[in-house]
Formats: sequence, C-alpha cells, structure tokens
Amino acid sequence: MFSIDYRSGVPISEQICRSVVKLGAAGAFGEDGRLPSVRLVARELGINPNTVQKAYSMLERDGIIHSLPGKGSFLVSDGSLQEKRRREALEKLTNALTEGLECGVSPEEIDRVVQKALKAFEKASEPLDEDEGGNVK
Repeated sequence: MFSIDYRSGVPISEQICRSVVKLGAAGAFGEDGRLPSVRLVARELGINPNTVQKAYSMLERDGIIHSLPGKGSFLVSDGSLQEKRRREALEKLTNALTEGLECGVSPEEIDRVVQKALKAFEKASEPLDEDEGGNVK
C-alpha cells in the first residue's frame, strides 16, 4: 500500500507520512478513513514498527490523523489532507525553481517550461468531445 524508496535521502517515517497524505486524499482508506495497523505496515514494508509509529505520531501531531486506543488510527476529515498536499506541492515547486535559478536557468526559460506544463495540464483536463451516442469525436 505504501510506497517506500529505501535509497532516497528521505527518512522512511517521512515517506510513510507522505504516502498516508497522498493515499488519504485519493480516498484509499475507505469511508471510515481507517489506516492499516502499525504492525501490518511494518510487516509489509519489512521495517521496525517504531518507524511506523513515529510516522503515525507525526501525522497525529500535524492534525492529519487521530488515534483511538484499541480502535486504530483514522484520517481527520476536515480537508487538512488536501491543504497539506497543496503546501507540499508549493514547497517542491519553490525548491525546484530555486535549484533551477542556482544552476543558471533563466527566468524566461522557467516561464516557458511553466507555461508549457500548464497548457499540457489544461489540455489533459479538458473533457473529450462526444457525439449524442457517447462516442468520442
């Protein structure tokens, strides 16, 4: 269920947090938002349960999940997942722009790439034209 890259420089607990946010925003935890148990995640990933517990504690501290003793951990359903993903995306974008500028990419080149990406996104988001029978034109 969770995607972990053992060779990345990102701590496993942080990768688990990111996976929970991403999967939660996509509705992967069902209607009740119940996360898999710490032991199950640790067993599936082949990692120490303390690492998973650390991730769940970080998520609870950030208001993404809440835990009920004897019941498990659940997503908080107040829109905080989408906001966290938005903040993370903006942070990644800022870091990428900073890195590009530091490597000598000009603001004009950055603007061209951004505009191209936005146009591609808009095109991919457009509904397909269909005829009355539901066939794509």
